[in-house]
Amino acid sequence: MKLTVDKNFFLDRSIRSGYAIAFLLLLLSYILIFYTNTKLQQQAQAVENSNNIITHLESLQSIVTDAETGVRGYMIGNDKHFLEPFYNSEKNIDGSIGKLKTLTIANPLQKKMADTLNRLIVKRLQLLKAGKSIFEKNGGIVTDSVRALLYKGKKAMDEVRDLTQRMKMEERMNLNKGNAELKEFRSTIKVINITSLLIAFLLIAYSFITYTRENKLKKQADTQALSYREELEEKIKDLKDANEELIVLRRNEKFAFTGRMARTIAHEVKNPLTNIGLAAEQLKDLVTLNEESNLLFGMIARNSNRINQLVTDLLNSTKTLNLKFDKVSVNDLLDEALELAADRIELNRIKVEKKYTTDICHIAVDKEQIKIAFLNLIVNAVEATEAGKGMLYLKTYNKNDKCVVIIEDNGIGMKEEDLAKLFEPFFTSKPKGTGLGLTHTQSIILNHKGTINVESKHSKGTKFEITLDFA
Repeated sequence: MKLTVDKNFFLDRSIRSGYAIAFLLLLLSYILIFYTNTKLQQQAQAVENSNNIITHLESLQSIVTDAETGVRGYMIGNDKHFLEPFYNSEKNIDGSIGKLKTLTIANPLQKKMADTLNRLIVKRLQLLKAGKSIFEKNGGIVTDSVRALLYKGKKAMDEVRDLTQRMKMEERMNLNKGNAELKEFRSTIKVINITSLLIAFLLIAYSFITYTRENKLKKQADTQALSYREELEEKIKDLKDANEELIVLRRNEKFAFTGRMARTIAHEVKNPLTNIGLAAEQLKDLVTLNEESNLLFGMIARNSNRINQLVTDLLNSTKTLNLKFDKVSVNDLLDEALELAADRIELNRIKVEKKYTTDICHIAVDKEQIKIAFLNLIVNAVEATEAGKGMLYLKTYNKNDKCVVIIEDNGIGMKEEDLAKLFEPFFTSKPKGTGLGLTHTQSIILNHKGTINVESKHSKGTKFEITLDFA
């Protein structure tokens, strides 16, 4: 048993350890997935940020170029419609520069170049504005001053293009780096996902194997427990049967001893009793009779007869009977006994409930003797119940190829200490009983090689069970 307990202990510990390792691996894989997802989002944000910076740089360059083209078109064609991009440029440039500064705030180098780009663009617009003003003052003529401003503007525009290109190159480098990191993170996530799936499959397989093993062990334990229980129930049944046999044996021995004692008492009592009777008769002839002597002689005769009758009843209740066996229906015998007790049952307003078997119910018994036994038990049941509330249950059935008769009531019952004395001669709880009725009943049943058992609880009722052989 100790080896089994130790084995189960180590088995349970190994199972718990296996599950703990599997769940820790899953937890670690989930943490790594969360970490890589966070990094992936950060890189994705960085890539998006670089794309937005490049877009705004191209937008700024396009706005300045459109403004420059519009002013030149105005100077060449002297048409103010060409100035519309120039007029819108300042507002558009302010919005794009503001967004560019916001996007480059995390990169000091790009932020510095964005500030420089802002100054160059402002300078270029100022040169365009100055050239336009001189052109308009000179009546729409391109003078040398205008040309000088145009050359300065071209130089400023080249600086804008150069700086824009450098910023875009920096962002493209960042973009390529971010894309490479994104690719690396995606590969890492793929590996982690595959690993997590493998761990999950391993956990499922481990769980299935563990469940199968545990289920097998459980079935083995259940089978063993069932075997132990059946063995225990069998032993309990054997013990109960042996105990019942011992009770019957002791009861038979007690009955045999009571019979021997009754015969001894009868022998020892009847002879002196006969002598007393004869002596009393002789005294009657020798003395003068008067009222007082007649009273005394009558007292001697009555008590002698009473003692003689008690001894005779004791002998009759314990002696071996000469039985005349007939095949009769046990149900009919019970009904005939009920008929003999009908007056008592009706007087006490007892309700009778019968549950007879309808298949094998014939027994080989002395009809009159068994009827007396049944009648004694029915009368006792009636006298033990309360008038108007009494119930008498009669039942017959087959048990282990024996005919079983149950006579049960819901009366006052008996105390435990009274049950041991129940079949003893002269033991009774009735004020006027002789205590020989149940002794006689037991004698009849035992002479038929049957058994009689009793169950009773105080204030709960009494049940007699009689077992007889089938015919």
